[in-house]
Parts: sequence; C-alpha cells; structure tokens
Amino acid sequence: MNEGETQRRLDWPGLMRAGLRVLRLEPERFWRLTPVELRMMLGIEAGSAPLTRARLAELAAAFPDLTREETNGYGETGRGTFGAGFVAGPVGRDGRGL
Repeated sequence: MNEGETQRRLDWPGLMRAGLRVLRLEPERFWRLTPVELRMMLGIEAGSAPLTRARLAELAAAFPDLTREETNGYGETGRGTFGAGFVAGPVGRDGRGL
C-alpha cells in the first residue's frame, strides 16, 4: 500500500475527534503524532492485515487438503498425529473417525 492509499483509508475526522476531544491534545501536538502513535495512545492495537484472496490462494497451494484416500480414513497420514498433512474430521467416543 502506498502513501496515497494509506491517507485515503485513514479516518482523519475520527482521528482528530479522538485526539483533540478524547485525549485533549493541543492541535500542534496532535499533528506531530503519527497515526500509529495516536492509535497507541487511544489503546487501539494495530492488528494483522486481513487475509486477502491472493494470500488464501498461496496458503491453499502450499498446504493442500488431503482426501480420505490420501489418509487411512481417520485423518491420519502415518506422519504423526498432528504432523504435516493432518486432516481434522468428526471423531467418535472411541477417538476414531466417524
């Protein structure tokens, strides 16, 4: 994301209200803060970026789902219970797949 996109996505009126009214910052102090600093002062954590379709496609290609034929029918691949290729599925009371 370039600087222009970042500026369009920021809620400047909301940030100004929060900085000037809630935090009672002087305008000069408000404008010296970066958006990240202001968010930190307001207790707003910067979360991770949302998962995009492109990133989901990358993950799906890197970690494809296994079919029942590729496992022993119970989600086990012979590579360890929770090793690479583990397939989750319904489990009965005896711990075996349904």
